[in-house]
Amino acid sequence: MKIVLLSKKTDYCKLAQDHIKANFTNYQIIEGENTDPLPNIEDSCDYLISFLSPWIIPESILTKAKYAINFHPAPPKYPGTGCYNFAIYDKQTQYGATCHHMATKVDTGNIIDVKFFPLYPQDTVYTLKNRTMDNMIQLFYEITNLIKNNQPLPVSDLHWLRQPYKRKDLVELCRIDKNMSQEEISLRIQATYFPGAKDQPFIEIGGKKFVLQE
Repeated sequence: MKIVLLSKKTDYCKLAQDHIKANFTNYQIIEGENTDPLPNIEDSCDYLISFLSPWIIPESILTKAKYAINFHPAPPKYPGTGCYNFAIYDKQTQYGATCHHMATKVDTGNIIDVKFFPLYPQDTVYTLKNRTMDNMIQLFYEITNLIKNNQPLPVSDLHWLRQPYKRKDLVELCRIDKNMSQEEISLRIQATYFPGAKDQPFIEIGGKKFVLQE
């Protein structure tokens, strides 16, 4: 059995990489950042696993794997980008991490399993992201342990509930207008502020963008 793991250079990705190294003998680990070019994967594999991969995997690579699975840091209600943000904005009380088969269109493949946990009214993007990562790495361990033991992957009866959010949707959520209520402004700041993130709550004055900080 050959495993190919695609991931970033983060602490949680390091945990995923260490788990693969400890439990499989035939593996390839490819890590990168959003600015890195798509890696050239020439050989076929049994499992192509994406854990916070910075790349959108094309069909030409997906077809080289018997199974191509991804771990998405959100429940099926929030495919695409900005998943933490929209869940907080929608005042959800439950969130989750999803494992699903990869398809050519991002976050549309059949769902394997979802690990749910509470989303609290006081959650920020920072606290929700950290709790999501804790649950997603546990889901990663569970799924890869099934693979290690040659057990079939679960088949969830859950489905994606909408088309994937795009970056333009997140940018619009970050936009604050002076005509909004104080409650709406506060909610948008709570749902979009994250230290060091590219997309932050902002207002436009005279054609210039001013980013708001907590």
